[in-house]
Amino acid sequence: MSGTAIDGWSRSDRAMAAAKLMTGWVALLWLLEVVDLVTGHALDAYGVTPREPGELAHIVPSAFLHFGFGHVAANSVPLLVLGFLAALGGIRRLLAVVALVVLFGGLGVWLFSPSGTVTAGASGVVFGLFGYVLVRGFVDRRPWEAVVGLLVAAVWGGSMLTGIVPTDGISWQGHLFGLLTGVTAAFVLRRGPRPAALTG
Repeated sequence: MSGTAIDGWSRSDRAMAAAKLMTGWVALLWLLEVVDLVTGHALDAYGVTPREPGELAHIVPSAFLHFGFGHVAANSVPLLVLGFLAALGGIRRLLAVVALVVLFGGLGVWLFSPSGTVTAGASGVVFGLFGYVLVRGFVDRRPWEAVVGLLVAAVWGGSMLTGIVPTDGISWQGHLFGLLTGVTAAFVLRRGPRPAALTG
């Protein structure tokens, strides 16, 4: 049996599943923005307003909503790429990472964003996936994934650093807590080195 299919999934199977998942996810974000537009931006009410107890219920839906098509477009490519790379390590692992980022990143927004603001968007998840993919290979001691992390840092590192700098008009709190949660998730969900390939 080939070592690429020890867990029942070949590399091509994983890549196909990852591509389908992330394409569907991004398509959902665009569909939700269309619904928001035709309903007179009714979905914007599900963004997170800080430190109001009732707004805690908006932490999850807010990660799937945006304030306009430009906002969705800005998040679509990095979400698609980073989500795909993360999903190559397993769909369930990706979903666990995203769940942690949405919950703890959203809680950071709820606790620390300025009063009177409303926050929504997938950028917290994008920053979380960036942090996860960046350190995953080093934590798991898997050289190829470490190389991928370094390439991701080279492509998006500058914009990610800019995104966590306190700035008016963006949810740098969501970016920062998303990034920190993504890095933490790599340690919480760490795996051992990949086993040697077996043939026979």
